[in-house]
Amino acid sequence: MSRSIPSPLRRGLLAFALCLPLLAQAAPDDVSPAVREAIDWAKDHPRDRHARPGQEPSPLVVAHRGASGYVPEHTLASYALAILQGADYVEPDVVMTRDGQLVARHDNELGLTTDVSSRPEFADRQRTQEVDGVALTGWFSEDFTLAEIKRLRAIERIPDIRPGNARLDGAFEMPTLQEIIDLVKTLQVSEGRRIGLYIETKHPTHFQQLGLAVERPLAELLKRNGYASRRAPAYIQSFEVDNLKTLDRLTELRLVQLYGSGQPYDQQRRGTGLTYAQMASAEGLKAVAQYADGVGPDKSYVIPRDANGNLGSPTDFVVNAHAAGLKVHPYTFRAENAFLPANLRSSDAPHERGDIEAEIRAFLDAGIDGLFIDQPDIAVRLREDAE
Repeated sequence: MSRSIPSPLRRGLLAFALCLPLLAQAAPDDVSPAVREAIDWAKDHPRDRHARPGQEPSPLVVAHRGASGYVPEHTLASYALAILQGADYVEPDVVMTRDGQLVARHDNELGLTTDVSSRPEFADRQRTQEVDGVALTGWFSEDFTLAEIKRLRAIERIPDIRPGNARLDGAFEMPTLQEIIDLVKTLQVSEGRRIGLYIETKHPTHFQQLGLAVERPLAELLKRNGYASRRAPAYIQSFEVDNLKTLDRLTELRLVQLYGSGQPYDQQRRGTGLTYAQMASAEGLKAVAQYADGVGPDKSYVIPRDANGNLGSPTDFVVNAHAAGLKVHPYTFRAENAFLPANLRSSDAPHERGDIEAEIRAFLDAGIDGLFIDQPDIAVRLREDAE
């Protein structure tokens, strides 16, 4: 069963029917109806559309889980909207299904971002297991086939902060990575510019233990679609270390080491003692450069906040990363007060927008090469204003 489609999507579907002849000229013959539908929906909801032709722009604007500040994350509509807003890259997180298919979701636990909990036919799939050393209760991608995944519909992760997104709950399905590639390639034609993929492998050690290792299927899928060299518009990122080293042997695509807190889970499991803090030192960054082309730090590695929650002063992270030959793409910029430094909030209301532009400018002044953002149109507009 599925929820009723909101009126904005119905309007988009009507426009889609009218545009089918034009889309057929621009898209490959084998593009799925879901891809075509997402493109049309995004065209009906452009929100400050910007386009930028040419090669790798600077700073690079990476649409975090798509235009997730406007549409439920990791949906074809979210990616399409991000591209129409001018994003250079879209960021799909990928997890595995029981039958070894790559689908886009930030977590392998599906309860936060799909309607699985409301579907009685899947009630018996709920269980508790350990993921990356943490006990979680819910529904997990590895317990579902792709056909079953396709029966689920996306919901907004943070409805209290993004109630507009929540009005689209139930409208969109979970896409496969192949569908996202088809979407990107289709829009490259109609937009007349290069659009990239910035893929994150989620919970790689966990999936390896299940016999569902992501590395080889991912590298092979990307190669089949023409993403095989360092010049290809694609990055692969991970919070773990060993799976990036494996990918470094499987593909020539550019790799990015993500930085969180504590230890990478694979290093914790192996008992190496290697921490993100050690990896963030000048020597640690040189070691990362042996297998990666860039780093994706939490913003606090670049500019931490002070004791009052205000934006502080830049560290030497960017300088040291550049000295090691690494690009720096921090995460995640979000426009709502709930996510901004205290001195850049517009009010006490967490859902209202604050001065994200000032935050972005501070990080650009610190020398970053790109950024992950939930509202890509804001970063694109700032870049254009600076030119």
